[in-house]
Amino acid sequence: MLEMGRASAGALLVALAVLAPAATEQTCGDELPPELVGNYSGLACAPVWNNFVLRFSLQGKVPSQVVVDKGSLVSNDHDHTVLVQQAKIYLAFQLRFPAPLKRQNVLLAIGSAIPVNDRLSEHQSKTSITFDFTTGSSSSASSFPEGLKRTHGALNLFAWGVLLPIGAIVARYCRRWDPLWFYLHAGIQFVGFILGLAGIVAGVSLYNKIQANVPSHRGLGIFVLVLGILQILAIFLRPNKDSKYRKFWNWYHHWVGRLALFFAAINIVIGIKVGTAGNSWKIGYGFNLAILLITIIALEVLLWTRWRNNSGSTGAY
Repeated sequence: MLEMGRASAGALLVALAVLAPAATEQTCGDELPPELVGNYSGLACAPVWNNFVLRFSLQGKVPSQVVVDKGSLVSNDHDHTVLVQQAKIYLAFQLRFPAPLKRQNVLLAIGSAIPVNDRLSEHQSKTSITFDFTTGSSSSASSFPEGLKRTHGALNLFAWGVLLPIGAIVARYCRRWDPLWFYLHAGIQFVGFILGLAGIVAGVSLYNKIQANVPSHRGLGIFVLVLGILQILAIFLRPNKDSKYRKFWNWYHHWVGRLALFFAAINIVIGIKVGTAGNSWKIGYGFNLAILLITIIALEVLLWTRWRNNSGSTGAY
């Protein structure tokens, strides 16, 4: 848990941050260590976040521009203290500003990996808040990008991970119900593509908002989108059933669709990882993927059994 206290006198900010794991209960009523009581016991206190935080100077958004001990905040060397007590870390500091602070944006992040060559690893979790130093209250400053991230993930997972695979299943295993299977397949795929496109638009908006450095996720997403567009365009070029080119169109349509769903599944897993979506997303998508795979295996066995018994095929579409 992170707590922040403040006491302002003119343009001097006196603050104490208490950093503790989420599993360690920490409240504003807890007593301070004896080493800090003298200078910091009279501060106002407010809970802020439930994770650790480390602060580096940010000159840009690439590792080479994250420079340690190059911040522009004014403080004296003897005005800050770091105290470690078991799982808790106390950061006490005094900072000088040209004017008294009112509302201030604060970045908070957590990471457990050991730094390599004095470089921090990628954050496991992060957020931003707006802290009001006049009242001691805080509010989330990142609800919009967080909500947009969830929207992007939910739309694409439902479209590319649920609807479009179901539409492909209908096309392969339900052709006995002609022409119903075709209208179901076309309808499901159309809705799935539209929802997926909406999810991609949300992803582009999210990228413009936070400039996330996720080239593999973006690259696969663009590749899958191109395959999806090619599938849509192929509908307008579908030859008649009697055409000698129909079997080539079928091969193209089947394998491009399968390729799109395969890479979409990979990209969903990557998105859940880079988006730090949490275990609920991992378990939910894993369960969905298991159900789809079990269904496909069972239907494939039935299909091949029926083909072997009938010594025929299902025909072109």
